[in-house]
Amino acid sequence: MEDNRGNDREEIFSKRVKAGKRTYFFDVKATKSNDYYLTITESKRRMRDDSFTFEKHKIFLYKEDFAKFIEALQEAVDHVKNDLMSDFDFSQFEREESESEFDDELKWD
Repeated sequence: MEDNRGNDREEIFSKRVKAGKRTYFFDVKATKSNDYYLTITESKRRMRDDSFTFEKHKIFLYKEDFAKFIEALQEAVDHVKNDLMSDFDFSQFEREESESEFDDELKWD
């Protein structure tokens, strides 16, 4: 039996972003008092023995930090795009990737 220690709340909204060997999950969840927060999870598929396992890293983002987080993320992305790699064509990454045969393995419970 898995012990989530009350950390696994009802999922209100979920968005999955596939990015090569990584998948990012953006999940909106509710607290017991109906306050909302966002979890951002990075999942990397790893080969172990003859099967796949998933290494996960999670960030909890609370409503009072949304604006600061978005501002800092945008500033960091803009710095890379405009200052560090201004001659690079990022448009090649803006297209939707096709679904892979492993999609079913990446679902969360």
